Amino acid sequence: MNILAFESTCDETAVAVVTDGRRVLSDVIASQAEMHALYGGVVPELASRKHVEVIAALTEQALREAGCGRDDIDAVAVAYAPGLIGAVLVGLSFAKSVAFAWGKPLIPVHHIRAHIAANYLAFPELEPPFVALAISGGNTLIADVRDYTDLRILGSTRDDAAGECFDKAARVLGLPYPGGKPMDELARQSQGCVYPLPRAHVDGAELDMSFSGLKTAVVNLAHRAEQTGQPLDRAALARDFTKAVSGELVPRAMRALALTGHKALCAAGGVAANSVIRADLEDACEKAGCKLYLPPLRLCGDNGAMIGAQGYYEFLAGRTAGMDLNAYATRPLDA
Repeated sequence: MNILAFESTCDETAVAVVTDGRRVLSDVIASQAEMHALYGGVVPELASRKHVEVIAALTEQALREAGCGRDDIDAVAVAYAPGLIGAVLVGLSFAKSVAFAWGKPLIPVHHIRAHIAANYLAFPELEPPFVALAISGGNTLIADVRDYTDLRILGSTRDDAAGECFDKAARVLGLPYPGGKPMDELARQSQGCVYPLPRAHVDGAELDMSFSGLKTAVVNLAHRAEQTGQPLDRAALARDFTKAVSGELVPRAMRALALTGHKALCAAGGVAANSVIRADLEDACEKAGCKLYLPPLRLCGDNGAMIGAQGYYEFLAGRTAGMDLNAYATRPLDA
């Protein structure tokens, strides 16, 4: 089954063709990072307009690279939530038009479910059940993946997402947007253990997280150094910040494994590309005797292939939509 898939929830326009949820025939992406770097973050209106400009040409390219035409496509999948509402609407509207014009089923895909499904593309042997740690710029959560379309949230951030905190920390350290990769590179230059940073605990919800206090602490440290003229060890602060984020994520993911009894953990989302977090997950899973699935870096960020992967299983579960399908800025993973 060949699925034409669309992703436009933030600042990447992506179109892919995926076969049977596991094999990528094509996956093309138009990034807007350079444009938004001028403003230090994503400007929603500009993102939406750029999606409009490139999505038709990207679709033609994806079909050409896959060697597919209209008759070779069996369904159209699209990310309908969550994300920047204007950006989501561009991809959704275009996908609707293709599905309607070609007479193909339309499959709605939750963006975070798709990030988790990126692991199916990298690891053909992977099957539920397992625990998923989804960490991105807009979402941070731990999910019990009972089946391909049966997911339950075990814990999530109460405020900021981990990826958002990386971007904010990178900004105060004078690093370019997006901040994830520059922060990772800077953190590798130090062993840290210089700046004590707060760790959060949510009473009555041991798997929930909070990153706002950590973000504020880093901003205050950087501003205080600037105002008082004191030296700031940027590499050490980047390292200590990253270890603090990892210290929020990894123990909770391991606790989720213990609570569910699952023997496999998957990481997903842009922050899963961070080298410190990946290493900490590897160490924790090795000690616990659990299998760890870390997607390759190219599948950590937003892409169309992950939409096609999850779309296949949503279709098998009978989850298709009509032309009245709406876009949502927020949407529970287990809705």
